[in-house]
Amino acid sequence: MAPPRTSAGSSSAGPPARWVGGVAILLTLVGWSSIPLFLRHFADSIDFWTSNGWRYGFSALFWFPVLVWGLARRDLPVGLWRAALWPSVINCGAQVCFCWAHYKIDPGLLTFGLRSNIVFVTIGAALFFAAERAVIRSPGYLVGVSMVVVGTVGTMLLGEGLPRGATLFGVILAIASGAGFAAYALAVRHWMHGINAIQSFAAISLYTAVGMVGLMVAFGDRAGLTALDLIGRPVGAGESRLGIDQFSLLLISALIGIAFGHVAYYFSIARLGLAVSAGVVQLQPFFVSIGSLMLFGERLTVPQWLSGGVAVAGAGLVLAMQHVRTNAAFDELPPDHVAAAATAETQTPEDARPGD
Repeated sequence: MAPPRTSAGSSSAGPPARWVGGVAILLTLVGWSSIPLFLRHFADSIDFWTSNGWRYGFSALFWFPVLVWGLARRDLPVGLWRAALWPSVINCGAQVCFCWAHYKIDPGLLTFGLRSNIVFVTIGAALFFAAERAVIRSPGYLVGVSMVVVGTVGTMLLGEGLPRGATLFGVILAIASGAGFAAYALAVRHWMHGINAIQSFAAISLYTAVGMVGLMVAFGDRAGLTALDLIGRPVGAGESRLGIDQFSLLLISALIGIAFGHVAYYFSIARLGLAVSAGVVQLQPFFVSIGSLMLFGERLTVPQWLSGGVAVAGAGLVLAMQHVRTNAAFDELPPDHVAAAATAETQTPEDARPGD
């Protein structure tokens, strides 16, 4: 009997493995939802250059052993460092806009605005990847993209004026970061195709860390040393103190978002498939908005919640159409080509990356 076919975005793993994958994707969702809240928390203490520099610099230490191990075993892909260069440059720009936006706009509105990256991915894929044009022209895909556009615009414009602390520049930064992450996704697909996801992300993280630390030294307050002022400053007050200081919390935020979050995401993809994993993380704006309401008093209006829901539903429809198209393409492959193609599909799971 032939082994069961494993299609792109799906998994042939049994119930125990899928249960573990479900836990992994929920941890990813919670971890990535916490990052905008962490960034907003530290916006009152350190500048965004410093926040980016310390967080990415520390997370690079987590991923560095992957590269050392690959060098020791001599199994790093040929051309890895050259291939990772341009995605890293683009990622640096996207991360600067993403982190800076938290100093100009509240987290909930920002993460709903990030759904706009689906629109930019669509434009880029239509321009640079001929194979994507068929699914992009499909009615379901176009409806999904239209929902993202309408929902994102509604979320930004249907509030009672700009929310507390928000500026027009903050809205621009939110959309710019969405465009940046879309460009990053396209760059990963173009330059990192066929390279193991863990190794490619480790190389990109190292390059990005070098860029973020360099920018921190050049533009951060006291070259980034203001972060050291957080040492000994407790998290919480009175009986609500957590027993750690603010500097430790800054480093923990790096591990949660950039290190552990991506490990859990890749783990879930291996067990649930890309389509399910990417679909679940689309719920991030709702988690962030609820957390922002509880921690910072950010209040979205009912029309904004509804508009955000439309944007997220549209993103989900886009992902679903991609999944259907990919499965249809797999059905046309000879049986001996399916496993290799399915493996390639999960090697660069960049489509749902929401920012770190």
